[in-house]
Amino acid sequence: MSDTRIPRPRARTSVAKTVTTRKAAAAPEPRRPRWPKAVQLAVAAAQDKLARELVVLDLRRSDAFTDFFVIATGANSRQVQAIADAIEHELKQAGIRPSAIEGQARADWILLDYFDMVVHVFSPTARGFYGLERLWATAVPFAVPDPVRPAVTDDTADVDAGE
Repeated sequence: MSDTRIPRPRARTSVAKTVTTRKAAAAPEPRRPRWPKAVQLAVAAAQDKLARELVVLDLRRSDAFTDFFVIATGANSRQVQAIADAIEHELKQAGIRPSAIEGQARADWILLDYFDMVVHVFSPTARGFYGLERLWATAVPFAVPDPVRPAVTDDTADVDAGE
């Protein structure tokens, strides 16, 4: 018999790597941190008065004199005053009183000091000038979404001018 071997067919191996496709996981929405009651009340009161650019700075991990800053912006001095008054009123209803209030006369920057939390209500110009978020960059910021403003409709179109 002849000693010729018949080559066996080789198993085909693919050089290309098998790529597993993963479904793109939707980015989880940031969880709202658990804030003390005073911070929650201050944020809610500011939102009720349509404060803009509402930010809570968590200062607990920094060398700060307080645990939280609540920073809000009002469109003008009347709104700045209204936001500060609403926060003070809401916290007073909960039995929480400020140790100091500064800036009410000018209403350009009103500061409400509650020891563990300091509330800053700014006019747009003052907020840009002082830049607390920049000064306290080591703090953990949480931007609170602006409240949804009701749509303005023109109801006068329905009224008949001749009546």
